[in-house]
Amino acid sequence: MNRTLYTALFYLGLPLVALRLWLRARKAPAYARRVGERFAYGLPALQPGGIWVHAVSVGESIAAAPMIRGLLERYPQLPITVTCMTPTGSERIQALFANEPRIQHCYLPYDLPTAAARFLDRAQPRLAVIMETELWPNHIHQCAKRGIPVALANGRLSERSAKGYGRFARLTAPMLAEMSLLAVQTETEAQRFRDLGARPETVQVTGSIKFDLSIDPQLLVRAAALREQWQALERPVWIAASTHEGEDEIVLAAHRQLLASYPNALLILVPRHPERFDRVFALCQEQGLATLRRSSGAAVAPDTSVLLGDTMGELLFLYALADSAFVGGSLVPNGGHNLLEPAALAKPVLSGPHLFNFLEIAAMLRSAGALQEVDDAQGLAVAVQRLFELPRDAQKMAEAGLQVMRANQGALKRLLDGLGRLIKL
Repeated sequence: MNRTLYTALFYLGLPLVALRLWLRARKAPAYARRVGERFAYGLPALQPGGIWVHAVSVGESIAAAPMIRGLLERYPQLPITVTCMTPTGSERIQALFANEPRIQHCYLPYDLPTAAARFLDRAQPRLAVIMETELWPNHIHQCAKRGIPVALANGRLSERSAKGYGRFARLTAPMLAEMSLLAVQTETEAQRFRDLGARPETVQVTGSIKFDLSIDPQLLVRAAALREQWQALERPVWIAASTHEGEDEIVLAAHRQLLASYPNALLILVPRHPERFDRVFALCQEQGLATLRRSSGAAVAPDTSVLLGDTMGELLFLYALADSAFVGGSLVPNGGHNLLEPAALAKPVLSGPHLFNFLEIAAMLRSAGALQEVDDAQGLAVAVQRLFELPRDAQKMAEAGLQVMRANQGALKRLLDGLGRLIKL
C-alpha cells in the first residue's frame, strides 16, 4: 500500500471514523465536542511560526511536558502548539500549561491531506515534534512539502509494531525517509527504524526522557501529611495504577487475599481511562469492598478498603501515598505503562508479564532488583504481602530503582540539542 491508496481508504473509511467517534462519545461525552478540529475546521487562533508538538493522549502528554518546558526555556520568543487526539489528553495538556501563555492547543486533525494542509497553513511551524510512535504519513508528507523538519522524540518501536510497519513498506519507508530526526530510546529500536527505511544519518539514540522525571520534594511531604490526616501512617497501603479492563478483577482478588492477613490494608486503585471510573467503582461495591472515590474529597476512614483514584493529574501524588506500586496494562497484553514514575518516588515496583512497550526499561529495573513481575492474583498478593512484611527488602528495591533512574538521566538534554539543530531561527 502506498500513500495514495492509504489516503483513498481513509476517505472511504470516514463513515466508520464517525461511527467510532459516536460510540466513544456514548461512554465519554467529550468525544462529541470539538469535532470540527479533527478536520482542521474551527481551530482556535494559533500564533504561527513556532514549534508544533504532538502527543497522542495522557501518557505521551505527561512524557512530553519536560521537553516542552525545555523548549519554552530555550526559545523564549517562540509559541508552541501542542496537539493530541483524546479528550483526556486535551485536559491534561491544558492543566499542565494553564499558566503558560505561549502554549496553544487543539486536536490534531485526522491524517487526510486537506486537513493536514489546513492545520499546517494555520500553525506554520518551524519544527514538528512527534512523541514516541504516533507517525501519520500525510501529516509528515505535508510538512516535507513545506520544508518543515519533522522529529520523532523519545521514539520507541516494539518488535510487534516494527513487523506491522514492515507489512506496509511502500507506505512507511517513504514516510520515515522524509523525517529529519528520529531520537529513539535504544539501539535496538534505532536498528528497527533503519531497517524500515529511515535514513541512517537521521537516527540518533538519545535514551528515554522518562528517566529525567523530576519529582517535587513537596509531593512526598504532602502525601505523608495526608496519610497522617487519615491516621494511616502505620497502615499497609499499596497502589494498582493505570489498570485496564480485565485487570481490576485480578487486582481486587489479590486485595481480598491480602485482607485475610491484613484487614486494615488499603488499596489505591487507579483505572487508566476515565470512562471506566464508574464501572470500576461499581465493581468494587459489588465485591463488598468499602470504597471511597478520590474525587469526593472525603477522608479515608479506618474501614475504607479501596480508594478509587478517579481524578486526573494526580497519579504521581497517588503513587506517593502508597508503600508499593503495581503498574497496570501488564497483566493483560497491553504492553504495560511507565514503570519509572513509582521508581522515581522510591517505591518498590511490581508488574505483570506483558511489558513489550517497556522491554529495555523493564530489563534495567529487573536486573537491578527494582522490579518484580507477577502472573496472576495469587502472585500479586504474595508479592505485595512480602513487601509489607519485609520492609528492608522493599527499601532495597526502592533504592535500586532510584539508582537506575540516576544512571540513565541525560536523555532530555540530548533530545533538546538534537531538536535545536533543526530549528531555523
